Amino acid sequence: MSPRAGNASAPTLAFVESPVQLLNVLEWAHRHAPGADLTLVVLSPNDPMTRGQLRRMSELAREEGYEVRWEEARGGAAAPFQTIGGLMGPLRRAERIVMGDPFSRYVQLLLTITRARDLVVVDDGTATMEFVTQLARGERLVRWHRKGSRPGPRDLVFGPVSGAARRRLTPGERRRVTVFSSMPIAEAPGGVEITANDFSWTRARFGPPRITKGADLVGTSLVETGVVDGERYLEAVRTLAKAHGATRYFAHRRESADKLHRLSLETGLEVVRPELPLELIARRGPIGGTILSFPSTVVHTLPLALAGTGVRVAVCDIDPDWLTHGASPRAQGFLNGVTGTARGVDRLLAVRGT
Repeated sequence: MSPRAGNASAPTLAFVESPVQLLNVLEWAHRHAPGADLTLVVLSPNDPMTRGQLRRMSELAREEGYEVRWEEARGGAAAPFQTIGGLMGPLRRAERIVMGDPFSRYVQLLLTITRARDLVVVDDGTATMEFVTQLARGERLVRWHRKGSRPGPRDLVFGPVSGAARRRLTPGERRRVTVFSSMPIAEAPGGVEITANDFSWTRARFGPPRITKGADLVGTSLVETGVVDGERYLEAVRTLAKAHGATRYFAHRRESADKLHRLSLETGLEVVRPELPLELIARRGPIGGTILSFPSTVVHTLPLALAGTGVRVAVCDIDPDWLTHGASPRAQGFLNGVTGTARGVDRLLAVRGT
């Protein structure tokens, strides 16, 4: 049955900037709003791999019966003005806003325009954990790997908009705020409703997968975000793959081409650039009987997406010696928290090179 079947519901706009955010909007709609009058607005980034995954996820959303509006939101100096101008009408009419990234300056600006009384934050992985904590403490919204650093000029200019968005995301008598997440939420703000994402749409739509012998390794963008040293990361991947017999490396969409080329040459791993979020790739299969990962969102989502398949998910800790000098002071604690709160995974000690 089409998601549009049943009683008509309030006009809903969903803003996404990554494939995982779009996936989690579909999970939310399947679980909580199967008859939603939902329009998905893709605020397209410039990164080719992310754009490709978003195009494929947009096709899936249309197959599910939803309208998708693709915005070249970063296509030049005039693009933001054109995008926001074109969204003014829908923003004013929408009674519910769903967003995948409350840290996004684009989303924060759009929040200052809408009159919607029902706001939903869907999972954006580990960032969701940080968002909820910052909202509960009344802190300014800043991504975890940048926390502790000085605000730059753009941060200062955008400060009033960010502050206004944080106030809009604070529930009140005339505003309902919901967080839909598969991540562990330890410190929920008063009045914010937390609902669990169990990946029921993914399991119903795909699989079960064919499981192969050996292991697959999941990449991370911790080098690209300046948290982990590139040489240490490469050595850790080499050691982990050798110890567990891994043959494939599923690249994160933000990993650089140069890093991946070197990784392939020096480790012998087959580098795979997925066309969809890893939760869907793993569910469709084929997938290794063991999936190895460093601390990331997938150590929380893959056990849910692969529930009942017998696939083992194992997470390798980040050794403090791998961190760069420029890493946030709280990086190690945050990464340990990501690993320590994961359910249904095996925990591996940080590997050391030979």
